[in-house]
Amino acid sequence: MIWYLLLALMVATGLVGGFLGAIVGLGGAVVIVPILTLFLGVPIAYAAGAALVSAIATSSGSASSYVMDKVSNIKIGMSLEVGTTLGAIVGSLIVAYIYSRNLSSLVFVLFGGVLLVSLYFELVHRRHEHYKAPKPDSTTRIFQMGGSYYDHALRRNVRYNGIRWHIGEAVMFFAGVISGLLGVGSGVMKVVAMDMGMRLPTKVSTSTSNFMIGVTAAASSIVYWNFGYIQPFIAGTIAVGAIVGAYLGTKMFKRMHGRTIRMIFMVLLALMAVQMIAKGVGL
Repeated sequence: MIWYLLLALMVATGLVGGFLGAIVGLGGAVVIVPILTLFLGVPIAYAAGAALVSAIATSSGSASSYVMDKVSNIKIGMSLEVGTTLGAIVGSLIVAYIYSRNLSSLVFVLFGGVLLVSLYFELVHRRHEHYKAPKPDSTTRIFQMGGSYYDHALRRNVRYNGIRWHIGEAVMFFAGVISGLLGVGSGVMKVVAMDMGMRLPTKVSTSTSNFMIGVTAAASSIVYWNFGYIQPFIAGTIAVGAIVGAYLGTKMFKRMHGRTIRMIFMVLLALMAVQMIAKGVGL
């Protein structure tokens, strides 16, 4: 493949990943890793490393906007970051063993499984479009997990309470492990933890996840770099596209309804999951 065509494809891949990552809070790796491995022939170890760098870029490009708009909840994000960072380090150490034993096909299947789990939670969450703040519990008061934000799509202020912090923290640790193991920002599990476990509204979960994924990805990428799984050309070009895509995504995020994004993304998740599992089992 001509080098400048390859360059354009990688930038475009990063742009799409950054755009969707900024809107849905998943870091963009669910798009970037499958495209790099399935269509551009990049080994999954290097694809995962590039996805981690893109997650940092996506977080940098979108989190500041969400913080300024007071949609992200910094207190919740920082309180949960301890568990996800520790998990990211554990997952990164495990992945070195997997790749050294030529077990990359297992990673393909595992990644496909994570996408299917993501799809399931997206389908379940479609039934909960109208948010109603739960009654605060003890963790709500201790960690100050209440707040409000202005929803441009609904044209009104939305008040919320985060509950069951301990459940969110436990899920965050496993989210970090997935981040280190698969080279993703683990936004899937972050959003699930805050959305389903802590009962936060979708936009707060998504924007807070974007704030967090950069730290999680940074922790994982240190280990990936140490083992030589981050290729500068691939990671750099993907990151350039991801920054632009994240900027565009934040502009769309304010005025989009969650159900529209979910419908598009559920189709994307299903296609990517099938492709990754098929490759992993040798079809």
